[in-house]
Formats: sequence, structure tokens, C-alpha cells
Amino acid sequence: MIATTPQYAHKRGAAALAICIVAALFLSACSSTGGKPRDTGSRMGSGTADTPRVTIAMITHGAPGDTFFDLVRAGAEAAAAKDNFDLRYSADPQAPNQANLVQTAIDSDVAGIALTLPSAQAVSSAVKRAQTAGIPLTAFNAGFNEWKGLGIKQYFGQDETLSGQAAGDRLSRDGAKHVLCVIQQQGQVQLESRCAGVKQRFTGTFETLNVNGQDMPSVSSTIAAKLQQDPSIDAVLALGAPFALTAVEAIGSAGSDAKVYTFDTNAALVDAISSGSVQWAIDQQPFLQGYLAVDALWLELNNANVIGGGGATLTGPAFIDSSNVDQVAKYAKAGTR
Repeated sequence: MIATTPQYAHKRGAAALAICIVAALFLSACSSTGGKPRDTGSRMGSGTADTPRVTIAMITHGAPGDTFFDLVRAGAEAAAAKDNFDLRYSADPQAPNQANLVQTAIDSDVAGIALTLPSAQAVSSAVKRAQTAGIPLTAFNAGFNEWKGLGIKQYFGQDETLSGQAAGDRLSRDGAKHVLCVIQQQGQVQLESRCAGVKQRFTGTFETLNVNGQDMPSVSSTIAAKLQQDPSIDAVLALGAPFALTAVEAIGSAGSDAKVYTFDTNAALVDAISSGSVQWAIDQQPFLQGYLAVDALWLELNNANVIGGGGATLTGPAFIDSSNVDQVAKYAKAGTR
């Protein structure tokens, strides 16, 4: 098990229950060739649903090369292979372009849409058009406080404010005195909520730093300059694995003694935790988010099921640190954590 703080355990229980329901329903409604799992190409063998093959769309705000959304997509592809879906994945970090991608999916007459909501207002009109067209939607990863207002029935992800509070509590316990929370894309609600949650609970000095997340050399130089300007900063909190690894480089170039902490993981980040260059990461299980967002569409399309009872299905937060990193390392190397 990945370590999690007791006050969040009841929240994670809801996610576990929902996953069990998904598994039970799938086993009762799916078949496999020759009674053996079929290799879906996602490193996870499974049967294939004996339901009509349809096309669904997944639309995210992931930037090109974003390792977090590589994991989301891997989970979505695993579920699509099992559910006999053709999956069309598209992404754009700019909210107006994301809205255009939703409209393209509608025009293509897809059977369902799974999407992230980093800027819910920008995609609200497109979401309404999808609903008018009778296309079911699931939301995941971003938009924890907005999905219900858009009339979407299901959400899979973490409460970003709650996750930030967990990080703030732990940073305080770890003895940090001055935290710099690095936001890689200003205005995205899930990122702003993380830092806001940290600020609510951290007992020391707290400040944010906005960087251009699509320009890693700029991210490194901006962090380094801030650390040189203020040597009292002893903790850099990144909001994504690639930015945490860049922060490690920035600390070295600045000659700082600050420690690095982060949200989210990838294979390289797991190695960094093992080596001690990153202290811990908060895991929201992106593979699981992508998997459930797609699988929930299959359940709604084929059995009118809705997961969560009107609430979000939580996939985090959980801490990965030196005490448990070995438990997830092999999955991270396989591209599923």
C-alpha cells in the first residue's frame, strides 16, 4: 500500500469501492477468447467486452511530451482495449483549443467524451453542445470544483485543495521553514488549488513562483534566480514530476541547500526519490484516472451506471517516499505509475 495520512483514509475508501464495482460489473458483462486474457498491448492482459464497437474521445490539457499525461493515456488505452472502444486521444494546454477539440469530437459523432477541466468556463459551451447531442461525458484530473456545475455526472481525480493541505502538513512536520510553490501554468485551477491548500496548512513562510512550464530552460533559470535572491528558501515544491527534476538542477546551479518535494511522479522521479534528490511525491494515480474515465463511459453506455453517487471518485492523495518507493518502482518503469 502507498502511505496516506489517516485523515484522508475515508476519502480513499470511496475510490476503492467504486473500483470494486467497476471490476465486478466488467466480469459479469465481458468475455475473453478461449477463456484466457487477451494481451491488449498495454502490459495488462484482459478480456474484451462483447459489446458493439464504438468510438470515444479523450481530451486533455496535456502539453506535448508531458509524462503525466502519457500515464493517463496508457490507462485510457488499457480500458478502451478491454471495453471494445476505438479511443481518439487529443490534447492542448490552451483552453480555447481544448474547447475546439471537444467540438471536433461532437462533429465526429463519438459515443462518449472523457475530458479534463483546467478552465471549465472556456469549455462550458462545448460541453453543453455535447450534452444536447446526447453524448455522455466523464471528467477527470482537473475541475474538481467545477464538473458538477457543468452537469457532468462523474469525476475521477483528487481534491486538489485537500492534496495541498496534506502537502502543507507534511512539509511542516518535515521541518521546512520557507516553501516556494512553483506553478508551471498560471491560472489552471488544479495547480492554483494545490498551492492554496499548502498555504492553508503550512506553518512557515510560503510563497508562489509562476514559471513558463513549456520552456524548461526558463523554468530552471527562474527557480535558480529566485533561490539566489532569497537564500532562506529551504523547500521547493513542484506541481509535476518534470518540474521537480528541473528544480533539482536549478538548486545545483544556484548553490542552494533547498530540498525538493513534488506532486505527481514518473519513472525518472521515482529514481530521484530513491536517490534522495527528491524527498517525496504526492501520487494521484494518473493511469487509474485515465482508466476509470474511459471505463465509466462503457458502464454508462451499456448499463446506465454512474459511479460516485453524485460525488467525485478520489484517486489520491498518497505519499511516495523512501519508505515505499520500491513498491511502485517496477510499475513506474513499466509505464503504468
